[in-house]
Amino acid sequence: MEIGITVAVIIGMIMLGALVIHRLNAQRDERITAFRYSDAPSKPGGRGTKPKRWRPTGGSPKAPTRREYRGGHPG
Repeated sequence: MEIGITVAVIIGMIMLGALVIHRLNAQRDERITAFRYSDAPSKPGGRGTKPKRWRPTGGSPKAPTRREYRGGHPG
């Protein structure tokens, strides 16, 4: 008798878990269909942000600059 009740409880928990997973998948599918992946960008050229320019961070004062490397080995 106890084995039958245990088996019934385990089967019930499996069914409940399957129902929860099914509902979560349905909710995710609704979100995916609501989002439009094929929309064109709002501005020509991508997101419309300018690329950031490189700025020196003020590293070591003994480090050679890029211009010093162009002529050969630094000096």
